This record gives sequence, C-alpha cells and structure tokens, in this order.
Amino acid sequence: MSWRNAIREALASIGCRGEVAAVSRLDGLREALQGLVEKNLLTEAFYKENLAGFKFSPPPEMAAAASIIITAAPQPISEVRFDLGGRTIAAVIPPTYIYRQDTEKVRRVLEETLHPAGYHLSPTSLPLKLLAACCGLGVYGRNNIFYIPGEGSFFRLSAFYSDMPCREDHWQQPRLLERCENCTACLQKCPTGAITADRTLIRADRCLTLFNESKADFPEWIDAGWHNALIGCMACQAACPENRERLKNTVTAATFSAAETAMILGNRSLEALPDATREKMAALDMLDYYRQLPRNLRALLDK
Repeated sequence: MSWRNAIREALASIGCRGEVAAVSRLDGLREALQGLVEKNLLTEAFYKENLAGFKFSPPPEMAAAASIIITAAPQPISEVRFDLGGRTIAAVIPPTYIYRQDTEKVRRVLEETLHPAGYHLSPTSLPLKLLAACCGLGVYGRNNIFYIPGEGSFFRLSAFYSDMPCREDHWQQPRLLERCENCTACLQKCPTGAITADRTLIRADRCLTLFNESKADFPEWIDAGWHNALIGCMACQAACPENRERLKNTVTAATFSAAETAMILGNRSLEALPDATREKMAALDMLDYYRQLPRNLRALLDK
C-alpha cells in the first residue's frame, strides 16, 4: 500500500478525509495565491493584511520534508446560549471555529501511522482551501468556501509537513462545485454583496466574516440586521443546498449564566473573568476572539 493510501485510510477510521501532495508543489501554491492579486481578484491591501503570513517553505526542524498532508475533519454548527436574566438567546458559531479537539485527534492518528516507520510530522500555515482544492480533496463553492462534493462545507482543514515520501499526488487546477454552475442561492443570501455573478472568487474585503472577526468597529455601511453569528457568518453556508442535511447537525456547545453574560456584555477583560468562564471560552476556542465577542453579542441582541 502506498503511503498516500495509508494516510487516507487512517483518517477515514476517525471519520476524516485527507490527501497528500509533494512538498515541491509549494512554489506553485504560492504563485497561485499571488496570481489572485495580479488578476485583481484580491486587493493588495487585503493580501498583505490577511494572507502574507503564510510560510511556503518547511521549518528548519522539518528540513527533510518530502510531503504535505492536508486533512478535513467534519464539524457541526455550535450553539452557545446566553442567559439575559429572564430570557435566553442562542448564538451560532459556524463550523471550523471550534477546532482544538479535532486537530489533536487528526494529529494523533497521523503520528500513530507515521512514527512506527520513522517518519515525522510538523503543522504548517498554508492557504488551506487552495491547497485542498489543488490536491483534489475537494472543490470551491461559489461562496469561496471549501466543499467535499456530496458532503457539504462543514469541515475544518489542517495541514502538516512530513518527511514521509510522496511518489505520486493528484495536483490539479482548483475546480468549482458542479452544482454551483446553475445555482445562485449563496449570491442571493449574502448580505454584503461579497458574492457576485461575474467571478468565482468572492470580494473578501466585503465579507461579513472579515468584519466580525476584526477588532475594529463595524463600518457604518454594515446593516445591524445582517448579523447572524457570534463570530463569522453563516449566511451563504446556510443557504447552500449542499448543506441542507448538515444544518440539522447543531450541538449546544456552552451555556453562560446571567452573571457571565453580564460580564461579557460589560467588556470584562478576559483575565478578570472567573476561571470557569475562561475555561468555557477556551473550550469554544474563543480566547483569541474574546475582545470581539461583546460587540458581536450586542449586535445580535440589537437585531
């Protein structure tokens, strides 16, 4: 059995997907990303602020890297409940934000597969959707989100360098989900007009997710009624026919008491929160977004 097939089978055993590419593909991956700027599909400012931090070479400790492993772990929509002292509201966290357990599970099964043969693993920061599409793991949707055909878009992507050999891969040009050719559901539901009919790459600088994740104040042109998630945005994924069955897969991830909700809305610093409340935030993988949560929660309440 090839190592590529061994990796795919190991990941399948925990309900995940995976593909392998040769590390020599990194230059082509970088050029493909930079080409989006050259074609004016991404602004130079957006690229520098959001995409320039990718590392297109293995780290020194993985100098012998021969392969890149890209993985996709299925994830549900998460619901977080806030007690407002008399009524409870539920706020959505889209798939991919709560990631730590899935990432550790994926890494563990990869190490169990590779280490007995003397191979190693190192996480990496790469443009994951582009990498996954070029590897043939899945395709792009019209909304610029990664899809596995027939399985929807509720997946968390991760990538690793390895010194495992890669004698074959299935590198290809990114493709569009076939269903998208004659579907405009996401285009019609995108509140900010980030998805347009004249291109298959969204206007990322108008995507509500960008502003919902930013620490800056919302621009004046963003309508209060557009907010739909505690972080990020679910509008296009919720409207997508490919995700119709996946929308039923919603889990309650945490409940915050009236006292905890008051502290969050009152902009209590993360360090000043009770230990139990910080632990809830950590379990939601929201520590890096905590500064944005009071603003985002107020926006949902105003709506």
